[in-house]
Amino acid sequence: MIAAMMVAAISANAQNEVGQITLKPTVGMNIATVTKQVDSKVRVGMMAGVEGEYGVAENFGLTAGLFYSMQGVKFTNKIDGVDLTETDKVDFLNIPIMANYYVIPGLAVKAGVQPGFKVSGKRSIDAKEGSSKANLTEDLEGIKAFQFAIPVGASYEYKSFVLDARYNIYLTKAAKEAEGRHSVFTISLGYKFAL
Repeated sequence: MIAAMMVAAISANAQNEVGQITLKPTVGMNIATVTKQVDSKVRVGMMAGVEGEYGVAENFGLTAGLFYSMQGVKFTNKIDGVDLTETDKVDFLNIPIMANYYVIPGLAVKAGVQPGFKVSGKRSIDAKEGSSKANLTEDLEGIKAFQFAIPVGASYEYKSFVLDARYNIYLTKAAKEAEGRHSVFTISLGYKFAL
């Protein structure tokens, strides 16, 4: 009986209505890197944007979004007593188009396609030796302006708040003369409302 009451409560708060259009402003965090990079570390960055959903069926919806996404990779090294940190900051405008299947009301698994367009690319190098510090910032050359990914993930909705986790599988190389590809895990929180 308790389980039935919980499912009923979730259904009342997170029902996907056929024909309904909703908007979901979203903010979240990227954990990004580039594959095939020796001694690389993740770059943690912000993502923010908005996503719209159309209810095709009670358990199926289609979404399209526009997100500003901070991606890239970080390297740390020590040469002749100097601590070096290199951060490649590559920011994109991503347009995920996804199919959402609601396993139960409120809980969706999702997959789709995501074209992305580079907004900026910078390389920041920080050097530290004892108490001395230096910083150099330069344009990052060779990054492809267009990237294509397959996002997969899951989301859970409770009282219009949506917790979303997805992994972006990139099919295009990150740079023109490199084998590595972007690898981005995103966790976000959005607020969903009907139009």
